[in-house]
Amino acid sequence: MEVATVNWVAFVVPIAVATIIIFISAMMARGRRRTERSPRARPPPVAAGAPLVGVLPWLLAKGPLQVIRDAHAELGSVFTVRLLHREVTFLVGPDVSSHFYQGLDSEVSQDEVSRFTVPTFGPGVAFDVDLATRREQIRFFGDAMKPAKLRTYAGLMVREVEEYFTRWGEMGTVDLKQELGHLVTLVASRCLFGEEVRSKMLREAATHLRELNDGMRLVTILFPHLPIPAHRRRDRARARLGEIFSDMVRSRRESGRPVDDMLQCLIDSRYKDGRATTDTELVGMLVSALFAGQHTSSSTGTWTGARLLAGANAEHLRAAVREQERVVARHGDRVDYEVLQEMETLHRSVKEALRLHPPAMMLLRHARRSFVVRTREGDEYEVPEGRTVASPMVIHNRLPHVYRDPERYEPGRFGPGRGEDGAGGALSYTAFGGGRHACVGEAFAYMQIKVIWSHLLRNFEMEMVSPFPETDWNVVMPGPKGKVMLRYKRRKKMSPTAQITNPHTRYVL
Repeated sequence: MEVATVNWVAFVVPIAVATIIIFISAMMARGRRRTERSPRARPPPVAAGAPLVGVLPWLLAKGPLQVIRDAHAELGSVFTVRLLHREVTFLVGPDVSSHFYQGLDSEVSQDEVSRFTVPTFGPGVAFDVDLATRREQIRFFGDAMKPAKLRTYAGLMVREVEEYFTRWGEMGTVDLKQELGHLVTLVASRCLFGEEVRSKMLREAATHLRELNDGMRLVTILFPHLPIPAHRRRDRARARLGEIFSDMVRSRRESGRPVDDMLQCLIDSRYKDGRATTDTELVGMLVSALFAGQHTSSSTGTWTGARLLAGANAEHLRAAVREQERVVARHGDRVDYEVLQEMETLHRSVKEALRLHPPAMMLLRHARRSFVVRTREGDEYEVPEGRTVASPMVIHNRLPHVYRDPERYEPGRFGPGRGEDGAGGALSYTAFGGGRHACVGEAFAYMQIKVIWSHLLRNFEMEMVSPFPETDWNVVMPGPKGKVMLRYKRRKKMSPTAQITNPHTRYVL
């Protein structure tokens, strides 16, 4: 089991953020109608803490991840953590998470806990607008992620990936995390925003995106405008990206040249009242899409490689390579949307990496109305109105009653005859969220990562030469900590006419 090593600020902030939100939310919620309480329901059990300061000493000593794990082990799937007289209720597992993921926004909301993103994404989008406007903007993105659009993106992804890896020599050593960070930025920008954005990515914009991500610290959730160096760099980067993207939007509008990409979809989108998207909204949506997609995909791509190349997972690497051999035998060098759908072993390898390394430690909601949850054991608890509610994905996706040997990397758990992600119902697997707020970019992210790793598995023998990375819990969207060093050697091209006679072919690990 991995134990993260982070500074004391990282220990305190995730829970402290929620406690302050509770106070504000409780004031806002006064006078609202409460739902009828079940006669069997009682308040969730509370984790042990010190007088006045609650779990603060444990946070300082162990860190938030271990505090949550300890409370879950002691108290079960529903429990409350107190910090300085403020409370956060955790819901762990699919049995008690239905309302968290499926509840109406009038009942359980993201708004009160997500305002810290406004300095990063900018005005006019996401949590700077009302719910109705945000829903329509999500619809714009959803329209650009439909299968018909994804088919057009696949070819662009393949060309970008092939071009990128021609820069690698016959052999060498690289930082996989850095390489995939660059590549994913180029791929996303070419597919979603056209050649003009992609060309800018080669120069200035990629650096600014990294500065935006670095500026999304845990302390940002509590103090989004705190004048620390990371925030100052974030603000300068956001301002410059606004200038770059505004010029691109203006140029596209003036040209009148139709282009089949997301930028054009967003320009052509109309709200229900008939109005078009403004330049300010378009810039904010471009920034938010690139920010979210770039970090999640590059991080997941890196975790996938680290897991496949770990010595203990040699059998899974061999299975992934054999699958590429079979695909090449059927389709030659062709890689498109339909061919990618056949890469089920690779898909499961990415999915398992996401299960073990979700893009966030936890998701937060604000209970606008009280609601009752029922555990597997039949106990009922009422989550009160005004409470901040948390779904800790790092525990949710590793429950032993859902996943057999949950700490082990085992892509086959999602294969035919097992399907462990459905063992506890539709919400057993939440790496991309779930319910009403499931990520609209999930299919795009999988396709992007599969294109990259399909190319690497076909063209290179690889060996991870640095220790397996720890997780960096200091940022809002945690990823691999430090460098992930990879030694590679270019392999002979897989022959499309080769017959696969030996399923136990050895590969460099």
